[in-house]
Amino acid sequence: MAQIKLDQLAHSYYPNPKTAEDFALKEMDYLWDDGGAYALLGPSGCGKTTLLNIISGLLVPSRGRILFDGEDITTKSPEERNIAQVFQFPVIYDTMTVAQNLEFPLANRGVDRGEIKKRVDEMLDTLDLGAKANRRARGLTADEKQKISLGRGLVRYDVNAILFDEPLTVIDPHMKWQLRTKLKELHQRFEHTMIYVTHDQTEALTFADKVVVMYEGEVVQIGTPEELFERPDHTFVGYFIGSPGMNILPCEVDGHTAVVAGHAIALDAEYHASAGARLELGIRPEFVRFTSDTQIGIPVSIESVDDVGRHRIAKVLLGGHAMNVIVPEGQLIASTDHRVALDPQRCAIYANDHRIDAADIKQGLRHDY
Repeated sequence: MAQIKLDQLAHSYYPNPKTAEDFALKEMDYLWDDGGAYALLGPSGCGKTTLLNIISGLLVPSRGRILFDGEDITTKSPEERNIAQVFQFPVIYDTMTVAQNLEFPLANRGVDRGEIKKRVDEMLDTLDLGAKANRRARGLTADEKQKISLGRGLVRYDVNAILFDEPLTVIDPHMKWQLRTKLKELHQRFEHTMIYVTHDQTEALTFADKVVVMYEGEVVQIGTPEELFERPDHTFVGYFIGSPGMNILPCEVDGHTAVVAGHAIALDAEYHASAGARLELGIRPEFVRFTSDTQIGIPVSIESVDDVGRHRIAKVLLGGHAMNVIVPEGQLIASTDHRVALDPQRCAIYANDHRIDAADIKQGLRHDY
């Protein structure tokens, strides 16, 4: 296992990049702990796979360095880095049996035969492939082949890191949940450094200790699932995490009050922002509620209500701005005169997409953007 340091790392696919827009990965400095489980989360094209390929050695960065336990391995090959990588689609030997596929990386490294058998038997049991251990891989289903790929990465105990590039794409939904749970169990047991690339927030939040959220080539926040939900540092994190995501509303701010479409919304701290900053109020649908109280309620119009079983999601308009409101099971929605109240302690203020830290403001600091 290894501690992984990204030192002023940046990458462009152009030979002579001149502007920030020319970089698929904008400059980043991060330290990832030895034995940590990380997920790289973001939409297609945000730089997740580019970063993973730099870590694995399939790609040499345009700028900066990558270090494993303090050793500069920027130009070293994947083999020299001693990593295991599981790709989006299964990479196995069709003419070998399931067991032989799992044995292969161990036999190549001269592991004792008794130890090989022990590890392979354990992995066959973990992946529920014991009954097919002696079958050739050619005749297996796509999800069974991908399970073999996962097993070949996990069967090695000596790796610096195990890298997963959207490995559950071809797996059926029920099996995805089982394999994510198994990966989590194996990480806790063997404490491998694991990096998991996905665009699926459920996969990221259920697998990782810390999620690395990427947007347009930048890391916009690294945090636990709870931190990403409770305190999104960037409007993209608020919008991308959650189902539905955070409501983001253009606003003006005057001390303890935000003004959205002419309506005053109470805040739990005093905010100040320089003239010209683009200000937005963010609040998750879980913390907006319908109310009949005209003192705190803001008038809205209801566009639709979707029943998702555990609760309903009301889509409303506040002065022309779309919002989602989560309505608890059993709560009635008035037929007329619809109003919503926003929890002041759950409101966040963003300046040019970045959160203004209310905690610091409460301590008497002023943030100007």
